[in-house]
Amino acid sequence: MQRDDLNIVIVGHVDHGKSTIIGRLLADTGSLPQGKLEQVQEQCQRNSKVFEYAFLLDALKDERSQGITIDSARCFFQTTKRRYMILDAPGHLEFLKNMVTGAARAQAALLVIDASEGIQENSKRHLYLLSMLGIEQIAVLVNKMDLFNYSQAKFQGLVNLYKEFMKKLNLQATAFLPVSGREGDNIAYSSDKLQWYQGRTVLEELDNFTSKKLPTGSPFRLPVQGVYKFTENQDNRRIIAGTIVSGQLTVGEDVVFYPSLKKSKVKSIEGFNGEKLTTRTAGYATGFTLEKQIYVRRGEIVALEKELAPEIAAKIKVSLFWLGKLPLEKQKNYFLKIGTQKVGMQLEDISQVIDTSELIYDQRDYVETNEAAQCILKLDREIAFDPVEINQETGRFVIVDNYQIAGGGIIHQGIQEKENLFFSQGKVTYQERCQHLKQKGLVVWFTGLSGAGKSSIAVEVERELLAQGRAAYRLDGDNLRLGLNSDLKFSQADRVENIRRVAEVAALFQDAGLIVLVCCISPHNFMREFARKRVGEEAFLEVYVQAALDTCISRDTKGLYQKALRGEIADFTGISSLYEEPKNPELILSTDKLSIEESKEEVLKAVIARCF
Repeated sequence: MQRDDLNIVIVGHVDHGKSTIIGRLLADTGSLPQGKLEQVQEQCQRNSKVFEYAFLLDALKDERSQGITIDSARCFFQTTKRRYMILDAPGHLEFLKNMVTGAARAQAALLVIDASEGIQENSKRHLYLLSMLGIEQIAVLVNKMDLFNYSQAKFQGLVNLYKEFMKKLNLQATAFLPVSGREGDNIAYSSDKLQWYQGRTVLEELDNFTSKKLPTGSPFRLPVQGVYKFTENQDNRRIIAGTIVSGQLTVGEDVVFYPSLKKSKVKSIEGFNGEKLTTRTAGYATGFTLEKQIYVRRGEIVALEKELAPEIAAKIKVSLFWLGKLPLEKQKNYFLKIGTQKVGMQLEDISQVIDTSELIYDQRDYVETNEAAQCILKLDREIAFDPVEINQETGRFVIVDNYQIAGGGIIHQGIQEKENLFFSQGKVTYQERCQHLKQKGLVVWFTGLSGAGKSSIAVEVERELLAQGRAAYRLDGDNLRLGLNSDLKFSQADRVENIRRVAEVAALFQDAGLIVLVCCISPHNFMREFARKRVGEEAFLEVYVQAALDTCISRDTKGLYQKALRGEIADFTGISSLYEEPKNPELILSTDKLSIEESKEEVLKAVIARCF
């Protein structure tokens, strides 16, 4: 059986039992070097000290050669299903540094709460940080249940309190688990003392987490780590090296380096010991050569010319978490690091400061330790990046103050110095168009599987709006492929370009004051986030037209699903290609239950609320 890998971060307030739970997991999964548990127990006995499983972490810090790798920040163990790396976050700083720099990018989290102390500041702060960094798989462990005789009422009271706080952050725990790290109850094995609890053990919950697949289907991104030139034996190769963080690279493809905008074609992908490679995908450290030699520097981001380009800006709108000993202040110089880029920066503006333990918002010109903020950062020069909603790998950063990492966060968008970068200024303004049409421009983006009912609903919505004297227009993905996008096929790169063009046209129509009804499968979240960002949050309405796959197949008059099931159509969404359900659509229409007429009415309500 092939086992996959999963990175877990364990967080919580000081002394709430994180190290004890890790020690228990290591001991109960047989991940300790032979005799190590007995050795530590014997040392405690000789020193008249009560043995604790947390002592195993200290005892194992220097164990490098006995089948286990562990240090103050991370350790490894495995189950029959997968291999785990647990990042123990004794403070926010270690967590943030590892999360943002990618040394231990977590895909899920265990958050530990001491039943005797309840929900403390770090219990909330760490949750805020998990939320900001996009970690959605979170299991909450209510530890030290043995101190309360495994009381169900005590457990449920803490669960109710923490659910309320999570709701404010738009988060939902995958599970709440009552445990005792010291006694081993419900860690690796079920406990007779918790007969009222019918859920999983911690170990079972870990195995129930979903491993995040590498983003091979996203636009290609490779931050340049270095450029290496060889001279021995008349070897004149210049190898550009780095780790592919998303997408894939193939020999012969045209690449662009950002922010320099230099272009060339991939001549070769270099393998170990002369291995000949034609393609490399996300997750691999990669070296490649170019047909046309150009000068590029460490820190540039490589992208494919045919795919969605990263943004370039010297001013960025961000959400950040500050951990420095001194406040984050205006007029002070810092360094910002993103991928392999490092650039000087200053804090230009703060829109709001957030007390992450109480979620209290404030307006001021500085950010204190353990606070979060929404800011605008001014950089010494332009950098390349992606908004985190489109690509997490190239949308996270850390801030360095006095040679130490003092904060970090995520980029939402670049701010261009020139106003209205996308539209040239004419004599007629957007406000004048809206006043003339007596409506605001809006893009209604219908997404869902083929056969879910996107076009059928949009046709009726358009008909009703026109009957009411409104200016509306429908852009259907199938029809657009006959004209505007007739040169595009169905590869991942062409699908991305298809959505880019549709979003650009929709944005122009919206700027003209029209209600634009876009019907596109747009299977990936990053595609829809690009469209939302291009149009603007206030003028974008995402409608998820939801239907079971069997329902979509039964509605398929063209027979496309049957062809896909027979293997005659490659990369067909829902069959051989993934459809990512929207995370936070403004409207969900379940067409298994709703009729076209009922769905139309729901869309019209949402449009009226936005436009008139």
